[in-house]
Amino acid sequence: MTDRQFMRRAITLASRGQGWCHPNPMVGCVIVRDGEIIGEGYHRRCGELHAERNALASVKGSAEGAILYVTLEPCCHHGRTAPCTDAIIENRIAKVVIGSRDPNPKVSGKGVNLLREAGIEVVTDFMREECDRLNPVFFHYITTGLPYVTMKYAMTLDGKTATKTGASKWISGPASLKEVHRMRHANMGIMAGIGTVLADDPLLTCRIRGGKNPVRIICDSGLRIPFDSNLVRTADKIRTIVVCSNNYDVFKKKSLERAGVEVLSLPGKDGRVDLNALMKKLGSMEIDSILLEGGAGLNASAVEAGIVNEIRAFVAPKVFGGRAVSPVEGSGVELPSQAYSFSLKEMKRVGGDVMLSYVREEKCLPE
Repeated sequence: MTDRQFMRRAITLASRGQGWCHPNPMVGCVIVRDGEIIGEGYHRRCGELHAERNALASVKGSAEGAILYVTLEPCCHHGRTAPCTDAIIENRIAKVVIGSRDPNPKVSGKGVNLLREAGIEVVTDFMREECDRLNPVFFHYITTGLPYVTMKYAMTLDGKTATKTGASKWISGPASLKEVHRMRHANMGIMAGIGTVLADDPLLTCRIRGGKNPVRIICDSGLRIPFDSNLVRTADKIRTIVVCSNNYDVFKKKSLERAGVEVLSLPGKDGRVDLNALMKKLGSMEIDSILLEGGAGLNASAVEAGIVNEIRAFVAPKVFGGRAVSPVEGSGVELPSQAYSFSLKEMKRVGGDVMLSYVREEKCLPE
C-alpha cells in the first residue's frame, strides 16, 4: 500500500464518527510498520478517546518506530481527554503524517512543534484538501463559535416547492428522502419555522437505522406552537427548543417548559426572532451544526441574516408550472448584481433526483 492509500483509509475511518463526535471534529488514524497496517482507530464520540489513542490501543505489541497517519493535527492540550501528542511520544512513533491543520488556537501548529521537539519526523498538509472535506463544520464552529447552517429544500425543475394549491408531498423521490434523514443524523440541530409546524405537524426526527435525532429548534415569534403538536408531545424524549420574541404568553411558556420544551426569547428589531442572536446562543450551547428545513419565509430571513453557510437543493425531474411557492421568498433583491452568492461544492445524482450543494465562501481554515 502507498502513503495515499493509508491516508484514504484514515479518512474512511474518520467518516464513521459523523453525527456522533460533535462538537469535536471527525478524525481517523492509521499506524503502519513495514508497509502494513498494525493499528487503526477514529474518534467515535465526544468525550471518548481521540483517533490516535484508539489507534494506538488497537496495536498488538509495540508501536515503536512505526508511522502514524492522521487526518487532523494531533491535539496537545487537556480537554475532555488527555493530549494525543503525549501518547504518540510515549509510544515512540518515528514519523507522523498529518492531513488537515487544526485551526483551534489551543492546537494550531503547537501539536506539530511538540512532536518535532521530541525528535519525531512530521509531514504536514498531506492530502490536505481531501482531509479538510471531513470537517467544514468543525472549522467554522471552532473559529467563529457559531453553528454551521445548511439550508435544505426540494424543488421542481421550474423552481417550485409546492403546487398552486399548496400541495408539496412529495416532490423528491425516496432516495432523496433517505439522504435527508442522513443529513439529520449528521447535524446536531434541525431548525424550522412555526409555519411548517402548523401546516405539517412534523416530528423532525431521524428515521434511518442507527441514526440519532437532532435537537429540534423552532422559530416561533408569537409562541403559537400547539400543545398537542408532535414536537411538544415528544419534547420529554427529544430535546426541543422553541425560540420566540417578546410578545408571548407567560402562562403558555411555563406550560411548554413543564412539557419539556426549552423556551428562549430572542427578539429582533422587526418583532421576529433575531437569527444572529440565536446562532450565538446555540453556539454557546455547543450546538455546532444546524440543518435548516424552513419554509420560504424562514429561508429568506436566514439568507438575509447571513447565517447560511451551505445550501443543498434536491431538484426533482418534475414541472408544476403556474404561480407557486419558491424555496426562498422575502422581499428579494432588486438587481442580479445584488444576489447572495454561493459556489458549487458538489453535484450528485440521488435516485431520480439531482442534489446540488453550494457553499458561501468564507475564510475558516488556517493559512
